[in-house]
Amino acid sequence: MIKTLQIRLSLQEEAQEGILKKKAAKYLSLEEQTFSLKIVRKSIDARKPKIVFNYKLLAYINEHVPEDKFNFDYKDVSKSKKVHIIGFGPAGMWAALRCLELGYKPVVLERGKNVQERRRDLKAINQDHLVHEDSNYCFGEGGAGTYSDGKLYTRSLKRGDVRRVFESLVYHGATEEILVDAHPHIGTNKLPKIVQNIRETIIDRGGEVHFNTKVTDFHIQNNTIKSLVLNDTDEMQVNRVILATGHSARDIFYLLNDKNISLKAKSFAMGVRVEHPQHIIDSIQYHCKGRRDELLPAAAYSLVQQVKNRGVYSFCMCPGGFIVPAATAPGEVVVNGMSPSKRNNLYANSGIVVEINIDQDIPKFEKFGALKGLEYQKNLERLAFTSGGRSQTAPAQRLTDFVEGTLSTDLNSTSYQPGLNSAPMHSLLPKLIGSRLRQGFAEFGKKMKGYYTAEANIIGVESRTSSPVTIPRNEHLEHPEIKGLFPCGEGGGYAGGIVSAAMDGERCAEAAVVDL
Repeated sequence: MIKTLQIRLSLQEEAQEGILKKKAAKYLSLEEQTFSLKIVRKSIDARKPKIVFNYKLLAYINEHVPEDKFNFDYKDVSKSKKVHIIGFGPAGMWAALRCLELGYKPVVLERGKNVQERRRDLKAINQDHLVHEDSNYCFGEGGAGTYSDGKLYTRSLKRGDVRRVFESLVYHGATEEILVDAHPHIGTNKLPKIVQNIRETIIDRGGEVHFNTKVTDFHIQNNTIKSLVLNDTDEMQVNRVILATGHSARDIFYLLNDKNISLKAKSFAMGVRVEHPQHIIDSIQYHCKGRRDELLPAAAYSLVQQVKNRGVYSFCMCPGGFIVPAATAPGEVVVNGMSPSKRNNLYANSGIVVEINIDQDIPKFEKFGALKGLEYQKNLERLAFTSGGRSQTAPAQRLTDFVEGTLSTDLNSTSYQPGLNSAPMHSLLPKLIGSRLRQGFAEFGKKMKGYYTAEANIIGVESRTSSPVTIPRNEHLEHPEIKGLFPCGEGGGYAGGIVSAAMDGERCAEAAVVDL
């Protein structure tokens, strides 16, 4: 017999060994040796001073807990029909894995390097301020998801099977805790090995993964994609192409636009990163003074405020994390956040961004048509580059100085390795963004007492929250004008994180093999 239980533990109870079994036995009116427990869900409720751990459990009465077996039917596809996949981020990876299950050979073309070689280029941007255009925090094996917090929370529950994606991650080396935690994450220190394992699965089953292979042109005949040009020289014949290049592959947007292939401008968001000492966020969220209890993870937050008919909200919040340079070309500064698996860094950071209505907010960029949002992004990233000191040093300001309109005479310490340069962000940012951020931060300070503090820095710019361009597709997930081309994931405008991109990759793979 199996029974479902909901058990709540106080912080003090959570520290007691065997407490779940003891409480379950009392609830079931059974001896502890007569049943076994399996944790289905775990969350923390810290809304009140008395913190509670919530558990959803399955009690197996007079029977053993079955082992979780994550068996995926990855077939030998070495002699199968090919599906070409451009990009090896989450969308591309899961498209390739789904091809294996469906019996088709994925041929992955990735402009960047594998995870091991990619580290050298990350070191170069952090220490030497050198940006490799095809190998950076956005491009390379695993895409932007590899060197990130690995947050797996998604609202895209209608797009596919979230559990399948999680189980696939466990199959490839992630801890089973991601199947249980209410807000699961993997950590930037563990993701590279998982990504490598996914690549090895693809190759072992007969698929192909080609690094340092940049698609520089498409050949189209009779509105059908026929071949790809690689690195400006080699031509590869294709039948079905899944385009999973990510939201920062601007060259792909320009290429499609130059070929008069339909694109649409898409609303997006831009702003800054805000960085607090982690202990400040802990003290607010856990109602504590001093260090948080060792049983509690580094505290996170989620904030939103309507300001002048636009949303101002937190994005990609990284507790116990650090800020990294996410530029993909020289002459721009872009910041992003990430965390290790233990989330044990001294700082908490989050993007704080403003909604930008693509049809109303940037009239000066209308001349760029479908690429107007992209050009607006680039303009702000170049501004961050010059105001930061014409390197990967980022422009920054104390939070209170930003809101009050005062240049910071000095800045707080930071996790951002290339360094900070004091700049008048309050006047540099366009009013569309800056004025709303200033009011939004003031309101956030009212919602979280202690959040609005001179101990926090704001760092610019957070500009790659999502794609400013949509590559349209029809009900069969195919481009309405180009047969055989399947726009996919964040780059197509159809996902907003690791899990939603992975699910979209699976769907595109299923669509691409129809009648192949």
